[in-house]
Amino acid sequence: MPYVHWSDDLDTGIPVIDNQHKRIVEYINRLCEAVEGQATREQVHEVLDQVVDYTLTHFAFEEEMLEIVEYPDLEQHRKSHEAFSQRIRQYQQDFADGHDVASELGETLRDWLMNHIRKDDHEYGHMVRDWMHAHAPNGVLQD
Repeated sequence: MPYVHWSDDLDTGIPVIDNQHKRIVEYINRLCEAVEGQATREQVHEVLDQVVDYTLTHFAFEEEMLEIVEYPDLEQHRKSHEAFSQRIRQYQQDFADGHDVASELGETLRDWLMNHIRKDDHEYGHMVRDWMHAHAPNGVLQD
């Protein structure tokens, strides 16, 4: 499973979101290391749970932020998150049931996240940056 490498085209220009995305990338790479290394199934399960839990937490934060700035496409963005959340929860359950899906989950997370950031998250970037400039102290949102 190839590792994820952060590149400038993934930056949204929203530091708190970019930091969360980078943390998800770190978790995906930890999952890669666990799957490819000599990690026990229990260790892989722990990393898998961490990446899923953090990704779901990020989705909730992002949706709350988009609600605050009154992003017009919030419902579509939320539906995208919900569909993907169901998918990764199913992988999580399949792994817990004894299926070897960790590598597939890592690849799915990597591919979906890169596409989602480059397309969907970049679409709201200007609106959030404008709102932050006008309303957030020092132009920064906190997570």
